[in-house]
Amino acid sequence: MRDESEFLASYDPRAYDPVAVTVDVVALTIRDGALHVLLVRRGGAPYAGMWALPGGFVHAGGRREAEDLPDAAVRELAEETGLSGKDGALGRVHLEQLGTYGAPGRDPRMRIISVAYLAFAPELPDPEAGGDAADAAWVAVDALGLTESGDQRPGTTRRLAFDHARILTDGLERARDKLEYTPLATAFCGAEFTIPELRAVYEAVWGEELHAGNFHRKVLSVPGFVESTGATSDKGGRRGGPRPRLYRAGDARLLHPALLRPSREEEIR
Repeated sequence: MRDESEFLASYDPRAYDPVAVTVDVVALTIRDGALHVLLVRRGGAPYAGMWALPGGFVHAGGRREAEDLPDAAVRELAEETGLSGKDGALGRVHLEQLGTYGAPGRDPRMRIISVAYLAFAPELPDPEAGGDAADAAWVAVDALGLTESGDQRPGTTRRLAFDHARILTDGLERARDKLEYTPLATAFCGAEFTIPELRAVYEAVWGEELHAGNFHRKVLSVPGFVESTGATSDKGGRRGGPRPRLYRAGDARLLHPALLRPSREEEIR
């Protein structure tokens, strides 16, 4: 039996169909109280002029140094949006793998498999287009006309290239689910935040209005979700009330009990 070195010396990758790998990033933040996604306008074919999620080909180690998938996601975000990398604005980003998309024909160039990532961060700055992007912008998710099936409603003016409407829809549902059973909502906040600010995150991501008192009680009843800083906000409470207390993210990895969306609570009942 040949040893591994002999096998690799005779291995011919050209005997297999060519496949390329890309990364696409669903980057979400909250601006002016609404959930926004980062989009870039494609500067070249295919789909020139259309909007898309930031992304691109993974460096496989041929003409460029090989990179891991998360590194490729961060690099593409930095290159196509002008946001600084790990030590700058993107250093505060929570990044996790969302899923893999490889349907035949999803890209007209060749068989391309995309590994999608989900990113969250608070108060990211306005992007500046770079790389092969003609423009970059934070776009309100509600303006994209997404349907539950992963399409865009007829008449939506900002059409998304490739299967990015599907990827974005999946990313939004992942984010909404994770807010129920993990402390991910704190990734949308600064290092210190008030309970009303945390509630605004839930309302923006879920698209549902929450009862202030009930939300406050539920958050503080979950062990390790948030912890008090002992300080209060510089801003006074609504209607001249006392200044709200400041909190920071706790050490919990899962929320127990979970914070369910009001619509989900009704389904369970």
